[in-house]
Amino acid sequence: MRRPLLNVQPKTNTEQILKTATITRPNIELSGAALEKRLRVKRSDAYTEAMTKLDAGGAVCSQKVIQDLIQAIASEFPELQPHQFPIGIISKCYLGAPYEVHTLDVALEIVEHYKVGQALPAGMEQGRSIALHPGYAYVEIFSNAICAVTRTGNVSIIKG
Repeated sequence: MRRPLLNVQPKTNTEQILKTATITRPNIELSGAALEKRLRVKRSDAYTEAMTKLDAGGAVCSQKVIQDLIQAIASEFPELQPHQFPIGIISKCYLGAPYEVHTLDVALEIVEHYKVGQALPAGMEQGRSIALHPGYAYVEIFSNAICAVTRTGNVSIIKG
């Protein structure tokens, strides 16, 4: 079941919000071992809390909630360029049967709840079983890795 986080037309332009975010981004782009090292850094309490509250927002969230989520991601990864941010976030869904997990898509505009056996979008299915593991609060899906994050912000990387 798709749940729009915004009830505003047109959709939020995430890239534009990121450009105007209060984070100064470096001109150099992390790659290889430097990028992996950065992804292994423990997530902040504020970021982890924001990501774990995705399921509690109700069917429609305000523009402010969306901007806060985008700002939380931008603030958590100031060394990364916007195209290096997670392509999606998966976590266990607490709506109950038949729903199993929910995702936040790359545009940060849709939370979709998935039933048991329902396929996740391309590139995200590999994180589903990890998201269901009780030791992890949520899973960040990057183009080159999967980061499983505990409630305390500790990160385990699985290369994709």
